[in-house]
Amino acid sequence: MTQLPMIIQRLSESFILNGKLFALTLLFSIPLGLIVALGSMSRYKFVQGPVRTFVWIIRGTPLMLQLIIIFFGPGLLDLPFSWPGGDTGRFTAATVAFVINYACYFSEIFRGGIQSIPSGQYEAGQVLGMTKPQIFLKVTLLQVIKRIMPPSGNEVITLVKDTSLARIISNKEIIMMAGEYTNQGLIWPLFATGIYFLVFVGILTLLFARIEKKLDFFKA
Repeated sequence: MTQLPMIIQRLSESFILNGKLFALTLLFSIPLGLIVALGSMSRYKFVQGPVRTFVWIIRGTPLMLQLIIIFFGPGLLDLPFSWPGGDTGRFTAATVAFVINYACYFSEIFRGGIQSIPSGQYEAGQVLGMTKPQIFLKVTLLQVIKRIMPPSGNEVITLVKDTSLARIISNKEIIMMAGEYTNQGLIWPLFATGIYFLVFVGILTLLFARIEKKLDFFKA
């Protein structure tokens, strides 16, 4: 029991890495996902084809494999690029892998939301003399946000749990830290990690429920 405060402190410090990876992934993958979605809907086949192929590859292969390739690939392929050494390089590589992966998943959510808007609303905006950007921002966007909120919430909650995969390239996130104590014969720190994830997911669930309630005034 004398180890309890120290173990809790170390688990909490490790969970900060999960939190940072989660926050950075959302920060960059959501706008990148919108760009990818627009590319996959492009009228130009030379843009649409490669973008959709890339999304298919990323969504069709495991995130763990992508982490390994992105981190070890530059060295194994003798590329004129290398990640920074130590923890910084591992965390940076993990962030890049997560951003690319989740941008592709978010892109499909965005694409589905945008394409679900009836074409008559675009035509109505044109009749009113609105430009395409104005139609997107003032007519389409709010409806898209309303429609994509539930699937986006699911992806965000999945991301919380997926951050544990960063340990595959030796990022010392909370489960990797708990594993060190398991090797010493202590099993409870491993179960304790579940509490951290449950609390985090619980907060996000309440947050998304509140956002959806706020959007109820807008019946999409």
